[in-house]
Amino acid sequence: MVSHSLERFGAKVTAVTVFTPFRAYDVLPSAVMNDLPGAYAQYVKDANAEELLTDVTEMANACGVQCRVLQVERDHPHEAIIDVAVRGECDLIVMASHGRRGLAAVLLGSVTAKVLAHTTLPVLVYH
Repeated sequence: MVSHSLERFGAKVTAVTVFTPFRAYDVLPSAVMNDLPGAYAQYVKDANAEELLTDVTEMANACGVQCRVLQVERDHPHEAIIDVAVRGECDLIVMASHGRRGLAAVLLGSVTAKVLAHTTLPVLVYH
């Protein structure tokens, strides 16, 4: 069983979600501009990070694995992922292969591809 192996070896997980920084000038309606703290709270909520991180924590706990969760605001998600992994002394970065497709992927590149290109840490890509 994977869960027993992870627990036996003292595995730890750091789950990270990255979203672009909140910029007030991107929020056009003036009614929203009058309530910037509320607009920011809604922006973070819409990023769906809290729900996702709660799910990851519950899965890790069920396997007996310590789990640290982080929400990071950064313009370039791949930089944030690598920074968290390096500072946290992680042994492995695990990422999904999904993301942008088609022309957007060609023009912008996927976050996974950018992490692979810019880190010296091992990366496991899950399809």
